[in-house]
Amino acid sequence: MSPVAAPRVPAPEISVVIPVYNEQAILRESVVGLCEAMRGRGWGFEVLLAENGSKDDTVVIADALAGEYPEVGWFSHPEPNYGGALRAGIRRARGRFVVCEEIDLCDVEFHGRALELLRAGSADMVIGSKAMRGARDTRPLGRRVATRMYNGLLRIAVGFPGTDTHGLKAFARAPVAPIVDACVVEHDVFASELVVRAHRGGLRVLEIPVEIREKRAPSIHLLRRVPRVLRHVVRLVGAVHGSHGA
Repeated sequence: MSPVAAPRVPAPEISVVIPVYNEQAILRESVVGLCEAMRGRGWGFEVLLAENGSKDDTVVIADALAGEYPEVGWFSHPEPNYGGALRAGIRRARGRFVVCEEIDLCDVEFHGRALELLRAGSADMVIGSKAMRGARDTRPLGRRVATRMYNGLLRIAVGFPGTDTHGLKAFARAPVAPIVDACVVEHDVFASELVVRAHRGGLRVLEIPVEIREKRAPSIHLLRRVPRVLRHVVRLVGAVHGSHGA
């Protein structure tokens, strides 16, 4: 099996980047549903599956999907690293607009609302917030509380002005690409650094409320993630304050 399969469509308007780690249970259903929904809207798109360190049949399923759907491609990041895989996927994206998705969400309704704003030039980046007024977050209470505590930490540590950094986001590739390259933190905190730097760099960042209905529990237990997240937040603080707002 080739270690990478590129989408077999011309340069699309939309690139959807999805990090995947041990997702054999929901990968096929999620990707098929996403592709059929996006085809139904008449969009030109590609889906990039950023596999990272999976021990199950995620790669086998991703390769089969790439053979069935010309819009689907996949590659393997060498270790379990959400942020590293997401960064690599964004760099491979060819679309004018990039959507960062989660395999357990695949919210095409968010895509449509975000793309409307991006196409109109009303924003450079659109965040799907699960914590702002109007959002509906159906995850367990512990995860909802953790989201608010984490975003509160970002507000104190780096002056983050929004309500959410993780999960769904869409952006115009051209103005955001240099910010992707400037980010220094990976794993879970890469997504936060990307949003924080977009704000600090003067990009027009808008939040819109989303409804979160996950298809499965997180692949990594919340408490096991906390020490690593805190270490990366410390690194983020040093990097952001050391960049003088870059």
